Amino acid sequence: MPRKKQEPVGTDVARNIGGLLRGLRRSAGYRAVRDAAAIPGCPAAQQTIYAYERGGLVPSLKQFMELVEFYALQTEGVPEDIRYQAVAALIAALSTPAYHIPEVLDLINRLQPAPAAGRRRRKR
Repeated sequence: MPRKKQEPVGTDVARNIGGLLRGLRRSAGYRAVRDAAAIPGCPAAQQTIYAYERGGLVPSLKQFMELVEFYALQTEGVPEDIRYQAVAALIAALSTPAYHIPEVLDLINRLQPAPAAGRRRRKR
């Protein structure tokens, strides 16, 4: 079976994901994208980060996770509470239609067998 081309992500979803990344970048202490991109180990180029943050491109889930990890764990001197913000960003991104996680969860629910009908114990 040939692979289907993914449906395009809506601009509002793309901007939402970009806003999550922008907020993490700023919380990590990078005022400008060029400051983050200049750090060795940054997982994306400056132009790519700009495109993500503006909503022009949607990062793959792997790329999103790498940027979140870079901002929250690999940046020196970052306050501990950025980890909570990173977790919230991951949860928010996963609940968008961009990464199809809600569809996966729906399919999992539909695949679950119905509970077996059995005898019930009487309460005493």
